[in-house]
Amino acid sequence: MQTNANYTSLVAVGDSFTEGMSDLLPDGSYRGWADLLAARMAARGPGFQYANLAVRGKLIGQIVDEQVDVAAAMNADVVTLVGGLNDTLRPKCDMGRVTGLLTEAVEKLAPSCGQLVLMRSPGRNGPVLDKFRPRMEELFACIDDLAARHGAVVVDLYGATALADQRMWDVDRLHLTAEGHRRVAEAVWQTLGYEAEEDWRAPLPASARPGWTARRVADARFAKQHLVPWIGRRLTGRSSGDGRPPKRAELAPYPDERPA
Repeated sequence: MQTNANYTSLVAVGDSFTEGMSDLLPDGSYRGWADLLAARMAARGPGFQYANLAVRGKLIGQIVDEQVDVAAAMNADVVTLVGGLNDTLRPKCDMGRVTGLLTEAVEKLAPSCGQLVLMRSPGRNGPVLDKFRPRMEELFACIDDLAARHGAVVVDLYGATALADQRMWDVDRLHLTAEGHRRVAEAVWQTLGYEAEEDWRAPLPASARPGWTARRVADARFAKQHLVPWIGRRLTGRSSGDGRPPKRAELAPYPDERPA
């Protein structure tokens, strides 16, 4: 990995994490770590190009079928691939199939780009995700192995205590806040060889824990607004990304070059 790198193109592949949920902008769209990273890379010099093929809710099979070949054909300097976590959260999950598809994705993407970036996704503290941690950790072990075999780099967000802090997660408890996405962007930035601008692993300042009543009210609101609909989609095979196009389908100049 070179230091003080000067990459001129970035393609992001994945699901809601890479799409940018829940880093909400005033116009109702999502920004997220990949957009933040692209903006910082673009500021290094003219002519930078960026594509973000991520769509919320996508499983690893859908990512392979819909995004991987498209990304490989772009021959970008950097490709980020984050996928498979949605599979691990399904009631039934064939981890052999998941790791096989992830392997297929890496084998296609690694030769097509200058640097492939993989991630061990962050994990929020709490009982809901604890049930799925063995699957998650099996996925991450596969990622480490693939990176070693194919020259990819791994951003270890799962091992960062700060990103497990509940305050880094939106009310849906599945997606990072704006601060969480900002830290992920810094983590990838450093992994790519750029000079560090902050300690993205630094813990949040201590704060008083909400009282028992406030926690129960928050739990009830979460269950009604987010958990029950999420379970319903899992059981029926539906996805929040059904019919949704990629966030940024073409590898194009970034920031967008529009007439004044």
